Amino acid sequence: MTETRDDTVTWLTQEAYDRLKAELDHLSGTGRLDIAKKIEAARDEGDLRENGGYHAAKEEQGKQEGRIIQLTHILENARVGTAPRTDGVVGPGMTVTIRFEGNDDEVTFLLASREESGAPIDVYSPRSPLGQAINGKKVGETATYNLPNGRAASVEILEAVPYGGM
Repeated sequence: MTETRDDTVTWLTQEAYDRLKAELDHLSGTGRLDIAKKIEAARDEGDLRENGGYHAAKEEQGKQEGRIIQLTHILENARVGTAPRTDGVVGPGMTVTIRFEGNDDEVTFLLASREESGAPIDVYSPRSPLGQAINGKKVGETATYNLPNGRAASVEILEAVPYGGM
């Protein structure tokens, strides 16, 4: 699964789309029924102001509804397939190898959505400071971005190839 520079489109593999759709179907169907049963059972225990089970069930319901909204948005704006990309140019769906300035160690990661799960390598978001700085850069170019502490860091792009799984 990858995101394009357009924040409204999320590129999904068919497998990722099917997995997210199944999760949405469960949460909005039997998941909602299960939460309703928990709330009803806790409500039957008495005073709601001091009922920890009731409050926990309501909190779980809120989180579940938030996930339903998130999944609905992702799936409504999803395109199944492979995002257009070019070897040697960093973009979503690319396996990227970089070297931090002043350090000989190389770091390889997948530039993709946080919804990507199961990738055998680290996944960095295209929306992260590093992801935004390197997006669109070519092999051999340098990118600079700000760290959380306010300092700047520079990286050299060593490789950018389409992710093919591992």
